[in-house]
Amino acid sequence: MKKVAILLILVSFAISSCTKVPVTGRRQLQLLPESQMLQMSLAQYQGFLDENNVVNSGDDAAMVKRTGNRIANAATSYLKAKKQLKRVKGFNWEFNLVDDDVANAWCMPGGKVVFYTGILPITKNETGLAVVMGHEVAHAIARHGNERMSQGLMAQLGGVGLAVALSQKPQQTQAIFNQAYGLGAGLSMLKFSRKHESEADKMGLIFMAMAGYNPQEATRFWERMKQASGGQAPPQFLSTHPSHDTRINDLQKFMPTAMKYYAGKR
Repeated sequence: MKKVAILLILVSFAISSCTKVPVTGRRQLQLLPESQMLQMSLAQYQGFLDENNVVNSGDDAAMVKRTGNRIANAATSYLKAKKQLKRVKGFNWEFNLVDDDVANAWCMPGGKVVFYTGILPITKNETGLAVVMGHEVAHAIARHGNERMSQGLMAQLGGVGLAVALSQKPQQTQAIFNQAYGLGAGLSMLKFSRKHESEADKMGLIFMAMAGYNPQEATRFWERMKQASGGQAPPQFLSTHPSHDTRINDLQKFMPTAMKYYAGKR
């Protein structure tokens, strides 16, 4: 009976912790206080900047900040219209360019974004960069990090004693945070991550369109990314991202919806 009672409590808690993702309406589980996510994110982000070569001047750094602010403002307008502004409560958007040849970009909770110089030859221009920026901003607004950590807590700590996990097991909690952001992530998280990637693609298209960037550039960007990978991408079932072909096809299907938000400003 005791086990049944605990199970009922867990189920009730999980249901009460469900929220809906903007744009897609998908229900998600968030067990952690978002303030805790923002605190861990800020520490990790600052540590990363301290250890890497941040580009603080020049046209490229200015473009990253300009594009990020435009898309973040557009996303905030979308959330305000949908009465979901609490999604960005406590956010302090920050957009930095780091000198590194890797073709990548990422965003932590609270709007902490990093672009690597290695992705700029593939984005080619500001609209191409907006494709990636919209995607990364979407990850933060969808709170995908909280969702992945919640899944990790449920799997590794049994979903009980959340306060204990945060206060008395900081190392385990931090390890789950690292896993949620691809540091030592195992195959158990991969399918979940692909779902997030596809969701961020759709949200990102709308955000970039609202910011005045043509969302049709997204398919062209991913075609360039496919070419840049030289066919070296792992099979989809082993990847944290959808395959390039799957991603392009999904973007094309969603494009009519995204274009409704585009006023042709850029």
